[in-house]
Amino acid sequence: MIRFSLAVLALMAFSPSVCADDLLDWLQEVAEKQPATAISKDPTLDAKLLTLESGESEMYPKISSDGKHLLVVSGKRNKHAVTRRLLENGDPLNVVTDDVRAISSVNWHGPEHAIFLSDRGGDMGVWQMAADGHGAVRRLYRLSGEFVEPIVLEEGGLIAVRLLSTSGRQSAKTRKASKLDFSNWNITGNETRLLYISEQGVENSLTAGVNPSLSPDGKNIVFSMQTGRSWHLFMMDVDGSNLIQLTNSRSVDVQPTWSPNGKWIAFTSNRGDAGAKLSKDNWDVWMIRRDGRHLTRLTFDLARDGAPAIGSNGRVYFHSDRKVDKLSRDVHDVSGSTTGFHIWSVTLPARVE
Repeated sequence: MIRFSLAVLALMAFSPSVCADDLLDWLQEVAEKQPATAISKDPTLDAKLLTLESGESEMYPKISSDGKHLLVVSGKRNKHAVTRRLLENGDPLNVVTDDVRAISSVNWHGPEHAIFLSDRGGDMGVWQMAADGHGAVRRLYRLSGEFVEPIVLEEGGLIAVRLLSTSGRQSAKTRKASKLDFSNWNITGNETRLLYISEQGVENSLTAGVNPSLSPDGKNIVFSMQTGRSWHLFMMDVDGSNLIQLTNSRSVDVQPTWSPNGKWIAFTSNRGDAGAKLSKDNWDVWMIRRDGRHLTRLTFDLARDGAPAIGSNGRVYFHSDRKVDKLSRDVHDVSGSTTGFHIWSVTLPARVE
C-alpha cells in the first residue's frame, strides 16, 4: 500500500501534464485489480430520509425528466396507489392512480404525464394521464396477454415485458403483477421476455429479460437477465441488436437505471465487497459505467436498498426498509409505525459526472 501511494505521488509530481480524469481512470483500473474495500468516509452518514408516512410504505421512486417530481408506489393496509411527490422534500402532491396494474407498470412519459397498464377498457392496455391527476385518461396501446414494466418510446411503439406462464396456462390475472414486492424481477410462475410492440400492435420478441430501462437518448435499453442462479445486467439497442453483458458475478444484479447523462447505470445487487459472501436479505445500490467498468458501491446498510433512480441534482434515490431513527420521525412529524420501505437518497461519488 505504501509503495502504491509513493507511485501515485511520483506520477503527480513528475507528470503534471497528466489530466485529473486520466489519472482517476488509471487509479480506478488499478483499484479494480485489488480486493474491493469500503471508502474511508462512512457512507451511511450521508443517507437522507425523503419520505415517511405513518404505517405506509413508499417504493419504486421514478424521477420526472425535468427533475422536479417523483412517482412513488405507496402502500398502506393492503391498499396501494401511485402518488406524485416533490423531489425536493418528498411531500405528497396527489394520487395519480390506484389501478392495481399500475403497481408493476407506472412510468413517466415526458415531464407531465404518467403511463401505466390497466384492463379498465375490458382488456389489457397502456394508458396515459396527467401526473397531477386531472384530465382525461387515454389508452395509447391495446395489448394481448400479461405484461409488466412498459416503456413508451418517443418515436412511437413501446418496450414491455411479457409474462409467459411456466405451467403452460395463461392466467386471467397474474397475482404477482399486482403485488407490491421488493423482488419485482422474480415473477413466480412466469418467464419474462422483452418485446418491442409497434404502433400498429406488431410484436417483435427481443430477448429474455426483465426490469428494462431506456437510455436518456432513447437508443439503448439496459435490463436484467437470469443465467442459472445469478442475474446479470445486459444492454442492447432498442431493436434488440448489439447485445452486451455488463456484469458477470455470482450475484443478483437487477433494477438498473440510467444516469441523466447516459454514462452510468445504477442497480440493485446482493453482491458484497471482494471476499464477502452473498446475502439473501442484504441488498445495496451499486453503479457501473455503461462500458462495464468502474463498479462502485453506493449504499452500505444491512437492510434492503433497491430500485435506484438518479437525479440531476447529484443524488441517488432508492427505497429501503432500514431503521428510521427518532430524529427522522420528529422531523417528519410521524408518531405511528415507521416499519416498511421508505424513499432515501445518497450523494453520488465525486467522480461520477
